[in-house]
Amino acid sequence: MSRAELEADLRSGLWSQPATLPPRWFYDERGSRLFDEITTLPEYYPTRAEQEILTHRSGEIIALSGARSLHELGAGTATKTRELLDALTAQGRPALYAPLDISKEVLLEAADRLRTDYPALRVEPAVADFHHLPPLSGEPGERLLVFLGGTIGNFEEDERSGFLDMVHAALAPGDHLLLGADLVKDPDRLVAAYDDGAGVTARFNLNLVDVITRTTPVTGLSRDDLVHEAAWDDRASRIEMRLRAVRDITADFTGIGRTWRLAKGEHLRTEISRKFDLGLLRDELTEHGFEPVTSWTDAAGDFSLTLARVAGRDDGPP
Repeated sequence: MSRAELEADLRSGLWSQPATLPPRWFYDERGSRLFDEITTLPEYYPTRAEQEILTHRSGEIIALSGARSLHELGAGTATKTRELLDALTAQGRPALYAPLDISKEVLLEAADRLRTDYPALRVEPAVADFHHLPPLSGEPGERLLVFLGGTIGNFEEDERSGFLDMVHAALAPGDHLLLGADLVKDPDRLVAAYDDGAGVTARFNLNLVDVITRTTPVTGLSRDDLVHEAAWDDRASRIEMRLRAVRDITADFTGIGRTWRLAKGEHLRTEISRKFDLGLLRDELTEHGFEPVTSWTDAAGDFSLTLARVAGRDDGPP
């Protein structure tokens, strides 16, 4: 992403209450690799739970969707997606995989590995932000769009609504959406998942400061002035990741001609992670034009995958 895009997010976010930035700025090459490390940590259950579902249900997902092409938003290294790709290309069946991610280096490395490992698979990577979907290739009615990892929880309520409308508009009747969502559970487990004992999540969060200082001219902003924290907001049913100031900060953003101040003890919110009730999530999908087909959870009931179909105009109510 560009300096102009970052500066637009800085203008709209740093001077709001509370100060906030969208989490897409985490995912430069270093941030993407740090997140991959986070997914292996003992505290971070979502990846293992989602992997469990994919291991046991990918064949069923491909069969129910009738997919011949798979489109993934925020694909990263596509590690979990291999379960779906195994099912998609079973018996050497030709298929298309179109991963989309903002980290060019990670995306292209993954695409090269997949071309080697899946000879029958046509891989068409796109470097883009999933807030702005490019036109989807593949045959309408045979496409499966996957959004894994619980990333849907990173949106505010109005943002999530707009995102689901955008995805629905990009798909055709008969296409399917596979949506990963983290479920409500013990707040202590949730906080631990976003504040691990090894400090990897802290490095991931603080890497945002390096992305800012590398992308736009700024003086007075240092990662040494901030510390990582995770907090549970029971009212909003979400985790918040924050960078809290350990001393007064005065940062001059010369590229946009503004000075940002953060007093000691105040924080910059860098991510939210909403946790869902599965029944309410299925209702929300229905409200945005999707017909939920079925949902699966891991054995512990920590995480969910929901397959939803885009209904045709002549279809009855779901």
